[in-house]
Amino acid sequence: MKKGCIVFGLLFIIILTAVLTAQESKAGAESAYLRMHVRAASDSAADQAVKYEVKDAVVEYLIPLAAQCESKEEAMQMLAGELDSIEAVANKVLAARGFKYTAEAELRREEFPTRVYEDITLEAGVYDALIVELGGGAGANWWCVIYPPLCFSGEATGKNIVFRSRLWEIVQEFFAG
Repeated sequence: MKKGCIVFGLLFIIILTAVLTAQESKAGAESAYLRMHVRAASDSAADQAVKYEVKDAVVEYLIPLAAQCESKEEAMQMLAGELDSIEAVANKVLAARGFKYTAEAELRREEFPTRVYEDITLEAGVYDALIVELGGGAGANWWCVIYPPLCFSGEATGKNIVFRSRLWEIVQEFFAG
């Protein structure tokens, strides 16, 4: 009976901890990631095609800069100082393709839907982001993560992330003995 009460109490604590951890994890994920959003001017084939060209040029420009950042805060500071250059990179692509509209780049908090990057899922929520808006930005979008550099490195494996639960370790030790 005593062991049954202990097991019941431990199960209650485990469930409560799992629920609270999931809520903290979501809030932590929102604050740990710096995302990027490129918005096309419209859904026309031409605007969508140039969106990808702009995305490629901006990502190529940012790769060496983002690689030097060791924290999200460093990445945000770097981007804040590069907004004019990011716009220039985007505008160069737009002008070369004959588009009359221009790009606007800014850092802000924005709502994102749930997205899966290989084996990492970022839950829907409000994230800090670099927004590159082409023209009026009314078309379909392209998303990625600048920090940690999931879309820049080509690896979104999360292999360096280790999840541990001290509570689970205690439960295992209890039943092992």
